[in-house]
Amino acid sequence: MAKIGVFGLWHLGCVIAASWSKIGNQVIGYDYDDENINNLKKGIPPLFEPHLEETINESLNKGFLTFTSNINDLSDCDYIFLSYDTPVDEKDNSDTLILINSIIDLKNVLKNNAIVIISSQSPVGYCSDFRDILRNHNPCSTLELAYSPENLRLGDAINCYLNPDRIILGTKNKETLLKCLELFNQIEISDNILCMSLESAEMVKHGINSFLAMSIVFANHLADICSDKGANIRDVVWGLKTDSRIGKKAYLTPGIGFSGGTLGRDLKVLKLANGGGYAKLFETIYELNSERKKSIVYKIEHRFGNLKNKNIGILGLTYKPGTSTLRRSLPIEIINLLYNKEAKIYAFDPKADYDEISNTEKIFNICSSITELIDNCEYLVLLTEWQDFKDFDWSKVNKNISILDTKNFLNINLEKIKYYSI
Repeated sequence: MAKIGVFGLWHLGCVIAASWSKIGNQVIGYDYDDENINNLKKGIPPLFEPHLEETINESLNKGFLTFTSNINDLSDCDYIFLSYDTPVDEKDNSDTLILINSIIDLKNVLKNNAIVIISSQSPVGYCSDFRDILRNHNPCSTLELAYSPENLRLGDAINCYLNPDRIILGTKNKETLLKCLELFNQIEISDNILCMSLESAEMVKHGINSFLAMSIVFANHLADICSDKGANIRDVVWGLKTDSRIGKKAYLTPGIGFSGGTLGRDLKVLKLANGGGYAKLFETIYELNSERKKSIVYKIEHRFGNLKNKNIGILGLTYKPGTSTLRRSLPIEIINLLYNKEAKIYAFDPKADYDEISNTEKIFNICSSITELIDNCEYLVLLTEWQDFKDFDWSKVNKNISILDTKNFLNINLEKIKYYSI
């Protein structure tokens, strides 16, 4: 088994550290944030992800996983995953400074023949630049770099990492490729490791996320036409997915649009590629998605009437189920638009980390349960498809309420509830 370092410990890094230690490797996790490291030493991850805390604690107890805030502790590692969740600004532009600083710091401590594996999202071309930084550290440098983009789904991340559909692996030379294959062959993936250049691997990640973003925008526009013409979008999507050229796993679920920064970031990267001269498609997809939240507010007004002084209850604040993070959350942006309509807003989310938003952003009342939300509101809007909302016994609601389900998730048919979907 290998000695593995994981550099950067938020969602991506914690999942990588937990996964490699779970299968018996000696893993050491490093982060610049001392508070985060101290919590991880106690088995407390920085955010919620199903099974993450249990897996970390199991590996800690077995001695396969340790955490440190001393970068020199990485000096004996054979492989180091650079795993910071690349920050994005409010317009989804990548901030790569943390990645650049990490590479600069790593080059001073790594042993000969160590390999840095970039799993953070990096714009196409950056990995070659990072490799140059490592190899130019001294004339005899034996440091190498590979790129293996993350392929995680929040809410099922550890299972996704250890049981992937495929692994994308970008390298510059055969020796690095063989060493990386020796590591990744520990994961039961048969022969489905796709080996290519650094730049091609970066473009695969950009391409996948941009294609998924396009599918979401396409489904939302299709749903709006269905609404105008009297068609049922669920039936239409059902029909589309039976076409083998599209497939049953296609991202054709209409809703509030994509958020969280991941898909938007890759659209921005491709828009800016080569000066953006041929990237109008990616710019258009991004802009159409940005307009979607206004369309959702219009749909709320259409169903509930003038929103001024109405108590509106929001079901779900995280940008998708299975996570606690509110960073770049589209439901929060929709709440801001409702607030501008002078609605009084209440919200419930089973896992949201409210410490991630500032006091000035807390323009809504936080409820501790669905029942408390209903007690305060006659009008509900579902924005995140948490299983808790489907498991709730809606038949016990003892007053007339209206629900707009923006994810077509609940499918309620009860006398006291007016249920509307997309």
